[in-house]
Amino acid sequence: MTLTRLTFRSLFFFAAGLIFSIATAGIPNAQVKDSGTPPPHLDQAGVAGYREFLTGGHHKAFAIAPGGAWAWVSDMPDPDVAESEAIRTCSGYTNQNCKVYAVDGQVVLDDDAWAAAWGPYAGSDTAASQPVGTIRGRRFPDLLLTTPDGEPVKISDLGGKIVFLHFWGSWCAPCQFEFPELQGLYDSLKEEEGIAFVLVQAREDINRSRRWAQQRKFAMPFYDSGARSPSDRDLTTADGGIIADRVVAPRFPATYILDSHGLVMFSRFSPPDHWSEYEPLLRHAIAHRPD
Repeated sequence: MTLTRLTFRSLFFFAAGLIFSIATAGIPNAQVKDSGTPPPHLDQAGVAGYREFLTGGHHKAFAIAPGGAWAWVSDMPDPDVAESEAIRTCSGYTNQNCKVYAVDGQVVLDDDAWAAAWGPYAGSDTAASQPVGTIRGRRFPDLLLTTPDGEPVKISDLGGKIVFLHFWGSWCAPCQFEFPELQGLYDSLKEEEGIAFVLVQAREDINRSRRWAQQRKFAMPFYDSGARSPSDRDLTTADGGIIADRVVAPRFPATYILDSHGLVMFSRFSPPDHWSEYEPLLRHAIAHRPD
């Protein structure tokens, strides 16, 4: 009988009606490092899952996707089946491209392949035919904002660049927690001409947001959403429409990575453990922007 173990973040799924448990306590970090660095983007549960994978049976594979989705299978007929099953399972829990990270305990995913995980990038013809929306592959709503210099700007005005669009508030504890990491990512990429960082405050006056950031030595491009109080929960679009902030930010902080045509490549509604792990994907997207 074939036994398959499928995992995604802190959830566990079991095939063939069999449930089993492997104790991960006491597995040394060195064991993970022997098979390469633990996969990027994983939270603590994901890293524990990877350690568990290393103790699994024969013909096993571990798959990952940008944002932290993961899955692993073991006791497959051969390595090829293990790879395809890991990819299939991982893909069931994310709209990102899943990649096989390790097979039979050996890391097989190289840095270049991982950096390209947001590709292939859409051309202008493909982008123009996509409906407006917030899921991957849709054209993000054309919000009307105000730049740090006080000028009106639309999301579409940033066409040609990768857009790192981040919704936050100084009242938001997770937002406060991630800001040092976010500042580090911005500092690493701020000289790149092909990317625009757009941090948009929610449910508070922009002066409050900027004052909070300045007091803590954070210096990033803080755009004004137009909100002036906790009761201001709508965003304005370029055509004069209104969108509830919860449409684009089910939770705060909310982050979208838009391609050079305004299509959503990635979204996240919680702070990652390390924003620096997204730098290779951003650099690849910047360097491979289609005409």
